[in-house]
Amino acid sequence: MFVVPGSDPTSYSLIVHRRKMILCGLIIILLDVALCLALWTGLLLLQCSTCGGLAGLWAFGAVKWVFLHFFTHVLTAGKPQAVLHRFVALLCLLHPVFETGLTLTAPPTEPYTGPSPDLSMLILGVVSSSLACVVWEKVLCGDGRMTESSSKQNTKQLLMRMLTYFKPDSLYLFAAFSFLILGVVCDTYIPLYQGKVIDILSGQSLQTSLGSALGWLVLCSLGSAVFSGMRGGVFMCTLARLNKRLKHLLFHSLLQQEVHFFEENKPGRLSSRLHSDVDRMGRTVALNANAAVRSTVKTVLMLRVMLGLSWELTLLTCLEMPVLAIIQNKYISLSKELKDQTQECHAQNKDLASQTIGGIQTVRSFKAEKDELRRYHVALDQLCAINRRSRIYSSVFCLIRRVVTLGIKIIMLIKARGLISSSQLSVGSLVSFLLYQKPMSNNLKEILYCYGETMSTVGVISKVLGYLDRTPKCQKEGDLAPEGLKGRIVFQNVTFSYPSAPDKPALKSVSVELKPGKITALVGLSGSGKTTCISLLKRLYEPQEGQILLDGEPLHHYKQKYLQQKIALVSQNPTLFSGSLRYNIQYGLKDCSVEKMKEVAKKVNAHDFISEMENGYDTDIGECGGNLSAGQKQSIAIIRALVRDPQVIILDEATSSLDVNTQHAVLQEVLARGRTVLLVTHQLRTAESADHIVFMEQGSVVEEGTHQELIARKEHYYRLNRE
Repeated sequence: MFVVPGSDPTSYSLIVHRRKMILCGLIIILLDVALCLALWTGLLLLQCSTCGGLAGLWAFGAVKWVFLHFFTHVLTAGKPQAVLHRFVALLCLLHPVFETGLTLTAPPTEPYTGPSPDLSMLILGVVSSSLACVVWEKVLCGDGRMTESSSKQNTKQLLMRMLTYFKPDSLYLFAAFSFLILGVVCDTYIPLYQGKVIDILSGQSLQTSLGSALGWLVLCSLGSAVFSGMRGGVFMCTLARLNKRLKHLLFHSLLQQEVHFFEENKPGRLSSRLHSDVDRMGRTVALNANAAVRSTVKTVLMLRVMLGLSWELTLLTCLEMPVLAIIQNKYISLSKELKDQTQECHAQNKDLASQTIGGIQTVRSFKAEKDELRRYHVALDQLCAINRRSRIYSSVFCLIRRVVTLGIKIIMLIKARGLISSSQLSVGSLVSFLLYQKPMSNNLKEILYCYGETMSTVGVISKVLGYLDRTPKCQKEGDLAPEGLKGRIVFQNVTFSYPSAPDKPALKSVSVELKPGKITALVGLSGSGKTTCISLLKRLYEPQEGQILLDGEPLHHYKQKYLQQKIALVSQNPTLFSGSLRYNIQYGLKDCSVEKMKEVAKKVNAHDFISEMENGYDTDIGECGGNLSAGQKQSIAIIRALVRDPQVIILDEATSSLDVNTQHAVLQEVLARGRTVLLVTHQLRTAESADHIVFMEQGSVVEEGTHQELIARKEHYYRLNRE
């Protein structure tokens, strides 16, 4: 085989195969036309007006099918493709099926006169068969595109899964679709009665009175307006309920994920999925289903009325559908990728803006406003480039679609002139047909548009459903929740690596014991593993080897809510939420009285500065506690931890911004009731008061003991203390 240099032999063979199929198809079309012309010529020579009625037409189609089927085998050397068999069947049987349909739908008083002797109908039949075959093979079957990859979830399954979320709104949907069908029925018959009124006014019809025709016209118009309005209102109500339900489910699913999930997925991107994508998903499916059903029902009803007016003009109008389907399919494949890129760019831009605004203090301190502005400008340029390409594709698609529509309309008007001249069509019927023709085309366009818009949203639906179906990669919580908890914690040969760096262990066989009523201090340089110990103790991550025991039981045996209440963490930079002091202290608690808050605040020397505020405990602290100083934030975080009556308290540089007296008061309070205290600090002076000091280095425990013991050893702790 000759192969173009530098090309893929497989791709080249596929191109050659397709060209052979096209050539065989053209030869089959020419043979079909030749056989039909031979039949018509024979009928003219014999001066026969028919070819034996429907029976003769079916017999000729069967003979032609056998002949073309045999010739296809000869043409392809005994190896015909299935597509050629389907094409031959369509060419041979379309005309008999069409004539049979006309016979069944014609009034019983009008006998069947046989197929039309017009040769233009022969060409029309061949063109219709070819277009129908192309639409089936390229659009509906997609030439294999619908099953392009077994790894992707089937589009039909995704859409059916999406429809299951409408189940709670079944009653609303039944009412909406009922109003839709009633409105479409009324809307369909408006042009028909308009044509009848025109025929009555012009004197061409005396069978119906003007009052009756006008009455039906007014009734249909009023019914269309009322039912359409009710349908729209019910659909919008259903959409609002769906969006609320989906957002609640997605937000609940996101909150269950492990911490590493949020490290891989930025907050701006998740926020975009939660709001923009859910809105678009619900709106696209719900509104497109509404439009598609409305257009389909209206198309069927209009087609029935248009066939009664003129089947020739109806056939010309229907030719527009396969042509537009081919164009629409090409446009869908081009625009789908662009829409996915647009959604991704929106998520990235939102994430970039959120990071910059959230870290404005850091940006301002490093004078990086111009750099951030440049980054945002580049991101906007990328989004604009994608939108520009999308607009170009849309403009070209609209232009081609309108040219096709104009061409079909011109041909139809030429045919209508001949029908009126032969008295087969009245002026009023032509006006009615023209009033149907444009809505009919619009309905077909709307069906194709809804199909394309729904297909372009499949990627969004897949991502949202992927988040809904995602199982957190952490051990399930247990059911332990004992009333009495001592608070003895033991790290047993714990080894852990972060998912982002699996080859770099953050902890290496760490074994540490935290005793109730004692202060255990973790000290060491940055990166030694202190924060990792806290994350594992709070069950933000799970150790790969070893285990952490609480009163002799692994942490995952306890209920998560119980564990978070009994183990409280106060960090150096605590996270506060916009709202009042009371809201932040009571965060996550159902029952917490003001008296209890005041009691704890007095013990940690925080009640005085809270009382001096304008509204006391109801004072608004601003966005992320922006109205408070660093020390006040730490005090609020300490109160928030202590009102929960935890048995284990972790202080991660939690008193670094407090004065000496407040630090002493905090330590006294946290040691009350025999609590277990883990003190993580870089300030060795703070660690001196600890009962037990654990010195860590590069993820391992290198030495431990009291302050005096470690100083006496003159090793790691001693050298760090000297520095």
